[in-house]
Amino acid sequence: MKRIALDMDEVMSDIYAKFLQYFERDLGWRPRKEEYWGRKIYELEGATHLRKYLHAAGFFSDVPPMPNSQKVVQALQQHYDIFVVTSATEFRNSLSDKWDWLQTHFPSIPWKNYVFCGDKSIIQADYMIDDHVSNLQQFKGTGVLYTATHNADCTDYVRVNNWLEVHQFFQQELANTNKIA
Repeated sequence: MKRIALDMDEVMSDIYAKFLQYFERDLGWRPRKEEYWGRKIYELEGATHLRKYLHAAGFFSDVPPMPNSQKVVQALQQHYDIFVVTSATEFRNSLSDKWDWLQTHFPSIPWKNYVFCGDKSIIQADYMIDDHVSNLQQFKGTGVLYTATHNADCTDYVRVNNWLEVHQFFQQELANTNKIA
């Protein structure tokens, strides 16, 4: 089976939902997506302190999964080997949070398919879905860019805006493979 490497933050998990909670709690208002389009939410004026929360124990433990991600991952597992690839080593407290989060929200992905790393250039898969262009630039397979506010201007990759589009992309890939076979 072909392999799909899935990024975790802002692809499988909606980390911005958590950032918005902290933003509103700490700053007393909630920015609209348009206000931080083209950059990260903690790059807004007065919000740089939000980045420190990434280093806090428990930050990643209660982040909601992206809508439809769980059912699409289960559907993809019928045809692909799924690996979760996350830059967890940057935030040492995130390792156990992310492990537990995956066990809770994606129990069908075996633990041996978790890749906690710092440099995703080591990943060898057929596809990688990531929200960071820098991770796709060094990837040798087919890179798929998952839309996030900080990658809004990139046009270099196939783009998916949500998990229903992820499903659609791979249905088309399977259809194309069946035409060749």
